[in-house]
Amino acid sequence: MTTNEIILLNSTLEQKKAQIASSLSDSDFFEIFSFEQILKNYDLSYDELLYGKVGGGRDGGIDGFFTFINGELLTEDTDISGIKRGSTIEIFLIQAKRSSSFTEAAVDRINTTIADLFNLENDLSDFMTFYDTDLIDKATIFRDTYVALAARHPVLAITYVYASKGKTSNIHPNVHNRATTLQETTAGYFPRSEIRVMFLGARELLDASRIEKSYTLQLRFLESYISRGEDNYVILSSLEDYFGFITDEDGNLRRYVFESNVRDWQGTVEVNKDIQRTLELDDDLDFWWLNNGITVLTSKATIAGKTITLDDVQIVNGLQTTVIIYDYLKGKPVEDKDERRSVLIRIIVTEDSGKRDRIIKATNFQTAIPAASLKASDPIQRDIEEFFLQNGLYYDRRKNYYKNTGKPADKIIGIPYLAQATMAVILHMPDYARARPTSLIKRQEDYQRVFNESLGLKIYLVCARLMKKIDNFIRNHASDYEMRDKTDLKFHILTVLVAKLLANKSYGASDVESLLGVDIREAVINETLSEVVNIAREYSEANNLPIERIAKNRDFAKHLMEKVKDKSR
Repeated sequence: MTTNEIILLNSTLEQKKAQIASSLSDSDFFEIFSFEQILKNYDLSYDELLYGKVGGGRDGGIDGFFTFINGELLTEDTDISGIKRGSTIEIFLIQAKRSSSFTEAAVDRINTTIADLFNLENDLSDFMTFYDTDLIDKATIFRDTYVALAARHPVLAITYVYASKGKTSNIHPNVHNRATTLQETTAGYFPRSEIRVMFLGARELLDASRIEKSYTLQLRFLESYISRGEDNYVILSSLEDYFGFITDEDGNLRRYVFESNVRDWQGTVEVNKDIQRTLELDDDLDFWWLNNGITVLTSKATIAGKTITLDDVQIVNGLQTTVIIYDYLKGKPVEDKDERRSVLIRIIVTEDSGKRDRIIKATNFQTAIPAASLKASDPIQRDIEEFFLQNGLYYDRRKNYYKNTGKPADKIIGIPYLAQATMAVILHMPDYARARPTSLIKRQEDYQRVFNESLGLKIYLVCARLMKKIDNFIRNHASDYEMRDKTDLKFHILTVLVAKLLANKSYGASDVESLLGVDIREAVINETLSEVVNIAREYSEANNLPIERIAKNRDFAKHLMEKVKDKSR
């Protein structure tokens, strides 16, 4: 019998799918929906959720494979050179099944997969015929990172999540026994890690989906504060009250309030060690005397007594201090959190996006930061956002701004996504775009090549629209091809498609603008995909290299353009 929870969950899924992801199949959307609820605290974008999706015919029972280092998503081009001793590696392996029950077979399947993938003595290339290459890639990224960081003694936490439309109170004891076996298998490979198995049914998924991010927060402060005019405040808040301000009801850090902060968590660098030592010292010096404090942007501030209520909260400077305060207090009993020390907080009230960007830049120039890290505040980024809005797209220069307002996923364009598409189209470098999904916006020289004011805004719109067309086609059509082949080669497909549409393999940036109003038929995309995949397979066999390797190879990119047939529009 269908339960009320399943009826409500199905209704929620239908509404959300129609609103944000109508192009996805019901199965794919249930997976993405489950990932989002499970990983809500990590505030992942749609692109990042899709990046961790590995479901397919040979997925080994794993639909989502997500690895985080110090709360940041690990990708194939993540720079781990700055990761310090004692950092945290977290893995989430997710099964998302639309069935109305939890089965032993599902848990057994993932247990077998783990025995293959997590045994570091195994050569993962030996399992290419058993598992999808996307799963092998995600496992390889984790294993290589874990081994590389072994001397720095990272803390490892592995969480298995089995999500379905079932009722968790009805899970058979045998399923729980299988889950215990899964934990024991994992512990055999990583004996000092924290291992959890979680079951989420219709009720748990519903409850998670109803949890909204709160950008209106209250902060208690001490007697002394300074107000300049009506829009600016400087207050002192106790460490205990600030801890309450930055954590949610479950005691987790509200990561989403740092979306405008240009620095990632820097780990145990010397400055952060000093902040930690300051907290641990029990002397007469108050914390705020020795710390630069926090800068908060808000659209509205209201004071009542000793509490200030802030709307649209964004902490734009003070990430390092905040994380250290959070780590210092999170493990303490309530009675030990009675901190009499305080932290200095600057509160600036403004809804002007230009002023907000200037403040973000100004408050983050105290230490050397790569210029590309301030990308969201660059004039060209704001210009692209405005131009895309005028043309029905949402440019996510402020991560998840449009996702959080419920805009359709297939109309949201992230900065990394546009950077890759532009690199493939304008610079004719699909291999580079594929090899560096995130670092294109971190390396200043690459950033300046891609986001250049000499390129017209129309060119960026063409790149975004073409890439979205290809992505939608790959997701919903061409079932004769392996999904991994299509996704690995999508930037090559993009480059070749532009060359065909322009009937010119040596096209220039100015030529691309002429494609703005061109209606591109699915037949042309299919023909291009077929040709690129076939050439790639021939090259792969001739050079004894997997397609995921040649997709990142400059020689193959040149070979591809030599082999494709010219075609007029």
